Amino acid sequence: MTNKDVMSIALKQSAIDSNCFADDFISCKNKVVLSKENPNARKYLKLPFLCDFTSYGNNIVASVSEEFRDIATEYINKFSIEHCFETPNLHWLIDKIKPYNANICFMAEYFLPNVDHFPTLKCKFETRVLYENDFENLYIPQWSNALCKERKQLDKLGVGAFHNGKLIGLAGCSADCNAMWQIGIDVLPDYRKQGVASSITNQLAHEIMKRGIVPFYCCAWSNIKSVRNAIRSGFLPSWVQMTIKPNDFIADMNQ
Repeated sequence: MTNKDVMSIALKQSAIDSNCFADDFISCKNKVVLSKENPNARKYLKLPFLCDFTSYGNNIVASVSEEFRDIATEYINKFSIEHCFETPNLHWLIDKIKPYNANICFMAEYFLPNVDHFPTLKCKFETRVLYENDFENLYIPQWSNALCKERKQLDKLGVGAFHNGKLIGLAGCSADCNAMWQIGIDVLPDYRKQGVASSITNQLAHEIMKRGIVPFYCCAWSNIKSVRNAIRSGFLPSWVQMTIKPNDFIADMNQ
């Protein structure tokens, strides 16, 4: 698998998610498309989108409901690409969507493996590959980033770090779509900053790629420790995504 292969797979998946063509993300022109449900979209996405913006750096593709088409079109053509994902320009968008009882909800940065430079990382602790049957008793708060209790059936593979038989770090992957699995990571507080996170994230990525699947990593741009882990593990920033949700949905998340 080459970096070109990895990017091609990611672009095709984003096209499925956004209801557009893969080439739309590498165009020099912005594009607005109507969002639709798709059984092959990433499992955690709630489609159709009200309004979603995705950029691989060249342009912005907005996948929207009909009521947000004009707002999204004006927004992405009014401001430069990078400024559409930050203040103060976001305030313009927020004002426009207020009458629709909606607001900006998710803002995330996504990372893909740099397979041209992806050595296997080690740490001073024992590590081993884990499988679905190993996760049965691990759906507890300290492993909630690595595993998802609400979507157990998607947790396919993991790498654990152990100290004297005790699990002290866990990287898990969710089969969020057919060609791409998402990595999540947790390390117990007493074992952080010792190379555990990057080692097991990296090793899990290798295991995923052995299966012909692309690993991907996601975090908020402001989550510096997670961004650093992605980069140390051999991943590079690849695309950003921002999603508008109804106010009721946001209020429930803030409970």
